[in-house]
Order: sequence, then structure tokens, then C-alpha cells
Amino acid sequence: MKTVTVSGAIILRTNPETHKKEVFATQRGYGDWKGWWEIPGGKLEQGETPEQCIVREIHEELATEVKAERTLGVVDYDYPTFHLTMHCILCSIVSGKLQLLEHENAKWLTAQKLYSVDWLPADKLILDTVAMLLQQ
Repeated sequence: MKTVTVSGAIILRTNPETHKKEVFATQRGYGDWKGWWEIPGGKLEQGETPEQCIVREIHEELATEVKAERTLGVVDYDYPTFHLTMHCILCSIVSGKLQLLEHENAKWLTAQKLYSVDWLPADKLILDTVAMLLQQ
């Protein structure tokens, strides 16, 4: 079974109206998992660090510059046709407005709404960590 290594961006904000912390989630607009929700990101290129990957991927997919702050965890999951290793990286927005260039939809989710969407199976494995950050 082949292994695919990716980086995922955990992008948090405090909602200016509710003052609650939220995480940015995107809905896939293509492929076998079209319509499922995910932490935005993508595949590492050869010679790239997970941090370099997430900065590049968020720029390509969302026209936004982020700073990779720290790794929150590494998720391993076996999909039917490949093994996924996902580096989940806490990111802050440097500039840009998170424009959907490849995704179908996006939402800011509070801790209370975090589990309300159909997350990709691998992404579900980091949600408890994200929930703790949202409740701090």
C-alpha cells in the first residue's frame, strides 16, 4: 500500500461578533471524497518540510499567506487504497481572505459545531485536539 504524506492547516480565529474561537474547515469539491469536510492542505513535495508544504498549499488553494506556528499532531490512517500520514499544523493568517479556489464550501466551526459536519475519516482523528484549543 502506498503512503501519501500531507500537511493540514489548523486555522483558528476569534469570531468578532460572538467572541468564540472557531476553526476553518473546507468541503472537498472533487475526487472520491467530494462533499466531505476536511482540514485544508495537501501533499508534501519532494524535499519539502511539512511547514513549507502547508504555507505553499494554503497559498495555492485559498490565496492566503499563513505562518506555520507548530505541529499539533501527526495522524496516520489507512484508506482503502493508500496509507495517509497527515501533519496537523496550527497556522495563523498573515495576509489574504481565504478564497475558495478548489473547495466547494467552507465554514468557521466553534467547539459546539466541530463534529456537526461529515469529516474525512483521517481528519476526525485530530478533532479532539482541535476541540481543546477551541475551548481554551
